[in-house]
Amino acid sequence: MRLPQIKTLLLLPILLLLTSCGYHAAGSATHIPTSVHTLAVPIFTTHSQAYHTEVAFTQATIRELNTRTKYVIESKDAADADATLTGTILAQSVAPLTYDSTSGQTSSYLITVTARILLTARDGTVLYRNDSLAYREQYQSTQDLTLFVQEDSSAVRRIARDFSQALVSDMLESFK
Repeated sequence: MRLPQIKTLLLLPILLLLTSCGYHAAGSATHIPTSVHTLAVPIFTTHSQAYHTEVAFTQATIRELNTRTKYVIESKDAADADATLTGTILAQSVAPLTYDSTSGQTSSYLITVTARILLTARDGTVLYRNDSLAYREQYQSTQDLTLFVQEDSSAVRRIARDFSQALVSDMLESFK
């Protein structure tokens, strides 16, 4: 081998390292300082007319934080907590998505929930903020009224679960 080829072979691994994609292992980036050990998560507020959406979103978020973090979670606004996570359901809508071609009735709906999330330290410092988290879920309706089960509350619980997973991931793992 000639000297220029050897130099090229030696430089190739270094160049590959310098141009890597920025992948990082879970837990290596965080918006939450290491001094935070207790999180207060009061019931989210709502600007929506929907029934109990804020409760489902709060419960799912608390469950996700308990599952994926080592923080002590208070399910109310605790003055002694190191940080407080507040949420507001800004909007909730249900729209027809598909129709039954024989009856002309709606066969599925799309439910959309938009929320604002704010995590603040005890001293008022904003640790995390997202002013518009939007989540959508499709759910089926039944045409048989004798077997009719209100499906939208189940859809809200599924959205709340997906919402809380994405929220906690974003809080813990997003790049600054």
